[in-house]
Amino acid sequence: MAKESAKYELMYIIDLDIGEEQIAAMVEKFKALIETSGTVDELDTIGKKKLAYLINDKPEGYYVLVKFTSTPEFPAELDRVLKITDGIMRWLITVIE
Repeated sequence: MAKESAKYELMYIIDLDIGEEQIAAMVEKFKALIETSGTVDELDTIGKKKLAYLINDKPEGYYVLVKFTSTPEFPAELDRVLKITDGIMRWLITVIE
């Protein structure tokens, strides 16, 4: 890892329709992806929650919160992978000051 690193927070919502096994696999997939370019500081699988508004006509989703440390270039790659992953409804990557 490069000398410069920053702390980030990733919140993402998984479509419940993909099933429990796929949800667990997806959480592991993103944990492993983050670990290729940084460290996972905290992983909180919040679980099934009602959405504030319908997303793709669905009222609920599976929430996951990950706090991680990585190089400043990595979040763009993480964003790209989230964008092309079926089953991800929404996500937000923020820098923790």
